[in-house]
Amino acid sequence: MPAKLLDGKALASCIKEKIKEEIEAIKSKHNKALKLVSVQVGENPASEVYLKSQRKNAENLGVEYQLERLDQKISQDELIKVIDKLNNDKSVNGIILQMPLPPQINAKLISQYISPLKDVEAVHPQNMGEIVFGSAKILPCTAASCMELLNSIQDLKLYGKEAVIVGHSEIVGKPLALLLLNQFVTTTVCHIATGEKGTLPEFVKKAEILIVAVGKAGLIKGEWVKEGAIVIDVGINRVEGKIVGDVEFDKAQERASYITPVPGGVGPLTVAMLMKNLVEAFKLQV
Repeated sequence: MPAKLLDGKALASCIKEKIKEEIEAIKSKHNKALKLVSVQVGENPASEVYLKSQRKNAENLGVEYQLERLDQKISQDELIKVIDKLNNDKSVNGIILQMPLPPQINAKLISQYISPLKDVEAVHPQNMGEIVFGSAKILPCTAASCMELLNSIQDLKLYGKEAVIVGHSEIVGKPLALLLLNQFVTTTVCHIATGEKGTLPEFVKKAEILIVAVGKAGLIKGEWVKEGAIVIDVGINRVEGKIVGDVEFDKAQERASYITPVPGGVGPLTVAMLMKNLVEAFKLQV
């Protein structure tokens, strides 16, 4: 039988209903609407879709949303002043710094200036570090989305499972590896050097849980997928006018037990996780 689809849209809808209830409870108790501020430096067409999604979801959940558009030529020191002002603004509960940033801005350095209590994308070193100790309240949105999808599978016991993550970025692969390790999943992380060595298929074939976040269409061949594996495809690639993932979907679906569609899998959950982080950030602030 073909693999069952892990429906990210349906799951995101359920999560947002719970978040909405929490936000309404906060309004009732604290007489305050949560406020989310997104900072964008310059203009980037690729980020416009994410910005629209942020605003739409915020409005639907009763969250005040503000977009700060800054000049492309802004200096690093000037950007730090903007972030510092938002950190000190008690009406602001969450701050997002849109990527990519122009070349004069050091993205890794700038992330350290966002208050960890308002860092709803979990890019601050403190929030990343909390994952190591298994005590993080605010998680990177895409990594958290992958965990939500796994947790949505009934009767799945993560303990002792063998997982392979393809991709070791700071926002997906690395934090996800730690989140899985905290659940006692035996976790392997593959990256560009694995591909250059030619051993990627060997690792993929062993994976009971396969998570791919590279951004290269069809990187993972369907025949590599282990029979009965759970496949989570984070990749988003445009090929001949269509959106496809990093995994050969049709062939992988024949072998896997569960698989995420692209689009409609991980993507819809990321903004839901962002809003969940906003609620957690408020709790930490009070």
